[in-house]
Amino acid sequence: MSEPTGAARRRGPFKVGDQVQLTDPKGRHYTFTLEAGKNFHTHKGSFPHDELIGAPEGSVVRTTGNVAYLALRPLLPDYVLSMPRGAAVVYPKDAGQILSFADIFPGARVVEAGVGSGSLSSFLLRAIGDQGMLHSYERRADFAEIAQQNVERYFGGPHPAWQLTVGDLQDNLSDTDVDRVILDMLAPWECLEAVSKALVPGGILCCYVATTTQLARTVESIREIGCFNEPTSWETMIRNWHVEGLAVRPDHRMIGHTGFLLTARRLADGVEPPMRRRRPAKGAYGEDYDGPNADGGAGR
Repeated sequence: MSEPTGAARRRGPFKVGDQVQLTDPKGRHYTFTLEAGKNFHTHKGSFPHDELIGAPEGSVVRTTGNVAYLALRPLLPDYVLSMPRGAAVVYPKDAGQILSFADIFPGARVVEAGVGSGSLSSFLLRAIGDQGMLHSYERRADFAEIAQQNVERYFGGPHPAWQLTVGDLQDNLSDTDVDRVILDMLAPWECLEAVSKALVPGGILCCYVATTTQLARTVESIREIGCFNEPTSWETMIRNWHVEGLAVRPDHRMIGHTGFLLTARRLADGVEPPMRRRRPAKGAYGEDYDGPNADGGAGR
């Protein structure tokens, strides 16, 4: 049985071409690619790459300035935060939520729109494995090129489950029997009709948007199209803790708002979504609003 794509790069002694993450005594990270005969330079001195080639992961190297660095392979969350960027990346905290709440499983057939720098594509590919299918759409060719380079650098070459198309999703989507659709874009509501035709009954639509106005319009558009169940929306925040002896306190900095996530599931063809029983708060919809629930939620 052959190893999954990229697995050989995640274990064993360091090899030429491996990504290495150094951690200095202050906890700062430095990432580079191992090359025979090269040197790694910092303001605290240097050391030859050859010193790490063949060494086990978790080794400690010292520079000519006698500063110790811990050498490990970067985790995927580390890699996506340090890789070259064209567009902003999907942060690991949001990628983890997408993998979990969009229920990305091995062998899944996934469509992604808005590749950016390839962060989420890398997480999705590792989750679906070689037997899955990820078809990513990116409207900007320069972003697509950066994303392809980042993904291939992480996996050590092209991933057999990945197809990347440059162009708008709504104009180019030809995939059918899709299990999951992930939309990371400015106006996901423009793609709802196209993705509703591609998704299998029970399939999951997951949208990642930055602002409350985008979130509101996306949710109302999903309700209006009528072939999804009631969408769920949320955001996540991460706060690290400082733990040293009796000094146990939250860090002064945290990863706050990066974006909103929402999910909805595709209904079977010809089925109407159940009526909502929760009445919207008075004034939730303005006087000039004429979209879904324009009657103030009467009967729902």
